[in-house]
Amino acid sequence: MDCNEFKIKGKDMIDYICNYNENLTTRRVTPNIEPGYLRKLLPEDAPYNPEDWDSIMADVEAKIMPGVTHWQHPRFHAYFPSGNSFPSILGDMLSDAIGCIGFSWAASPALTELETIVLDWLGKAIGLPDQFLAFKEGSRGGGVIQTSASECVLVSMLAARAQALKRLKQQHPFVEEGLLLSKLMAYCSREAHSCVEKAAMICFVKLRILEPDEKSSLRGSTLMMAMEEDETMGLIPFFVSTTLGTTSCCSFDNLGEIGSVCKKFACVWLHVDGAYAGNAFICPELKYLLAGIEYADSFNTNPNKWLLTNFDCSTMWVRDRIRLTSALVVDPLYLQHGYSDATIDYRHWGVPLSRRFRSLKLWFVLRSYGISGLQNYIRHHIKLAKIFESHVLKDKRFEICNDVKLGLVCFRLKGSDKINEKLLSNINASGKLHMVPANVNDKYVIRFCVVSQHSTEADIDFAWNVIKEFAEELLDSQAAEKEQELQDEVFELLERKKKETLAHKRSFFVRMVSDPKIYNPSIAKALPSTRRHLTESAQSPDGNVTVQPPLSASWISWPLAFLFQGIAEDRTGSDVPIRFRHLDTKVRLKTAGKTTNDRQSPSPEGDSSRSPKRSPVLTRKLHPAQNENR
Repeated sequence: MDCNEFKIKGKDMIDYICNYNENLTTRRVTPNIEPGYLRKLLPEDAPYNPEDWDSIMADVEAKIMPGVTHWQHPRFHAYFPSGNSFPSILGDMLSDAIGCIGFSWAASPALTELETIVLDWLGKAIGLPDQFLAFKEGSRGGGVIQTSASECVLVSMLAARAQALKRLKQQHPFVEEGLLLSKLMAYCSREAHSCVEKAAMICFVKLRILEPDEKSSLRGSTLMMAMEEDETMGLIPFFVSTTLGTTSCCSFDNLGEIGSVCKKFACVWLHVDGAYAGNAFICPELKYLLAGIEYADSFNTNPNKWLLTNFDCSTMWVRDRIRLTSALVVDPLYLQHGYSDATIDYRHWGVPLSRRFRSLKLWFVLRSYGISGLQNYIRHHIKLAKIFESHVLKDKRFEICNDVKLGLVCFRLKGSDKINEKLLSNINASGKLHMVPANVNDKYVIRFCVVSQHSTEADIDFAWNVIKEFAEELLDSQAAEKEQELQDEVFELLERKKKETLAHKRSFFVRMVSDPKIYNPSIAKALPSTRRHLTESAQSPDGNVTVQPPLSASWISWPLAFLFQGIAEDRTGSDVPIRFRHLDTKVRLKTAGKTTNDRQSPSPEGDSSRSPKRSPVLTRKLHPAQNENR
């Protein structure tokens, strides 16, 4: 591709970018694909021969875009804003075209000097103390652009560790550095970003995670107690990471209290992470949130979040750049130059050696919008967040779970964590909105962040209507499920009652067989034993029942004969032998007709006086009035 073709294709690309931004609302916020979708669409090997540019762009729309999550979509409300603007895009384009690698002043003087100047501009706008600005008289500080806030935290911890080890080595010159390292302790809040924990892993130091207060703010008293306790145990506090605008709920640690505590301990580095909220401090009415910054040793914020600047652009300032660079200086001969003593070499300010011309895009943004334009942009986002908060507060089914100061609102349905998980899952699966959860005060909450540069009140109203719609569907379905669960519970109770009733009847039947208290007196009199147990064969008074004696004495009751009386009337020509598994007793019920011995057995219907007397209990059980529903 030569310059002439680049002009044509470059114009086509700009047209594509503009069309993409103007028609974002026609796309799903999140892709509807499965992992590995792209592997099936692309060849296994890179093309050997060059391909036509138009076919490449056709594949962008057909194969790449279906798998893109659209962070600039006005319905994208997850995480924090991903800064974007046309001036920033053009600045990155120019940086890519220049293609310089600014690891030192000599490698690209403009890259180094513009970064220093732009960082001073932004530091002043935020309201940082003069000690953090490179060009203030007597200052030892300055600013640098890092890749991300995670790198800012890591670099700060590395500098703090080097400072602490240097001091300990002076005090204990004969103790191995590894042993001294094992004594170092860092601190942060439970609400701090996970990058602090990762930095501690990389630095091989201990990290104590402290509990914030009910407003998710780390307090000085909590830190003081932990540091004193660790000192008593022989550990050495060396680093504290605080947050202004936490990821989960945009809470603010009490920087004034924490800074006062850090001053009471020797050589403790205090870092302040303001990745999202730090950008808002360019607004005078929000500078109160920066109170206590005078205690800090380092501070970072991300213009690539909330200052319309594309990733990557994380800005970091330090109070004393010598304490930072002394931990990271590696100076081989091929990187040295004649102006090292008079200039800044940014390769000593971070982990990577190579650096892009990132200050160009920030410079473009600051000049294109001005501080006032960026202030208006931030205020607009806060206004939209307040509108969303008002929607939530008007609906009694929901609750607000954070103090809404900036552009983040944490809310939830009143109820269990499970129902809120289901609500968020349903909304995200629809592709109409995208939000993410957080844990605030041990509750599952849904984060709603105003993200898009061009978000409007209509977008906020749309989002709230979608949330209400899915909430209503979920609550209705849960009500139906609860009703079904209640019906199932009632059915189970009825079944249990039925089983208990059957068990009771069976128990009564057994008592009829074995309990002498319910004997029929007519049968009892016919038994030869005064103790009323069988020792020889016996017959009932009407001759219908013959009772054979058991091998050992057992109790037997008469009502069984009556129970089988109906069977005797229906059967002719045979006896009905009855044997009980739990008794060594055999009962033979004779039929009402002729027996094998031509012996006439009287019918119970023919002579009621000869019929056995009914057990009063059985009579009660069979009374029609009590069994009309059987």
